[in-house]
Amino acid sequence: MPIKDILSLLAIALTIIGFAPYILAIYRGHTRPHMFSWLIWGITTSVVFFAQLSANGGRGVIAIGISAAITFYIALLAYRHKADINITNSDWLFLLFALSSIPAWYLASDPTIAVIILTSVDLLGFGPTLRKAYQHPLDENLTFFGIFALRNALVIAALSHYSIATVLFPFAVGICCIILIVLVLARRRSARRQ
Repeated sequence: MPIKDILSLLAIALTIIGFAPYILAIYRGHTRPHMFSWLIWGITTSVVFFAQLSANGGRGVIAIGISAAITFYIALLAYRHKADINITNSDWLFLLFALSSIPAWYLASDPTIAVIILTSVDLLGFGPTLRKAYQHPLDENLTFFGIFALRNALVIAALSHYSIATVLFPFAVGICCIILIVLVLARRRSARRQ
C-alpha cells in the first residue's frame, strides 16, 4: 500500500477518533461548543473539500470531507443540546463571508481563490470559540484540538498534489488548533493561581 494511502487512512482514523470523544462530551454536557463556529466550519470545510478535490488533492482530502460532515453534526448537537448558542453580529458576518466563497470560486473559476477566502473565514470562525475558550477555559476539550492538529499534518503529508489550494486550509487550521490549546492551558493555569 503506498505511503500516501496509509497517511490518508491515518488522517481519516484520527478524524473519527478525534470527533468521537468530543461528541460524547457534548452528550454528557462536559463540552459546550459554540454552535455558530461549528456551522461556519461545516460550510468552510465542505467547500474546501470540493475545492481541494478540483485541485487534484487526491485521497489526502478524504479526511477533510469526513470532517465536514461530522462538523455539521456537531453544530446540530450544539443547537439541540442548548450549548453555546449566543450569536453575535460578528458571528453572522463570519457566516456571510463563508457563504460568499461559493460565488467567488464560481466567478474566479479557481479553487485557490475559494480556499484562500474559506481559510480566512475559517480562521475568523475560530473567533467565537477563542472568545468562549478565554472566558470559559474548562468548556473546551483539548484532546480534540490536539488530535486535529496532528490530523491536519497527516492530511498535508497524504496530499497527491501540493499547492495553495490543497495545503493552506489544513496548515492554517492545524496552527489554530495549537493556538487554542495554548490559550486554554494558559487560562486554566491562571485560574488555578487565583
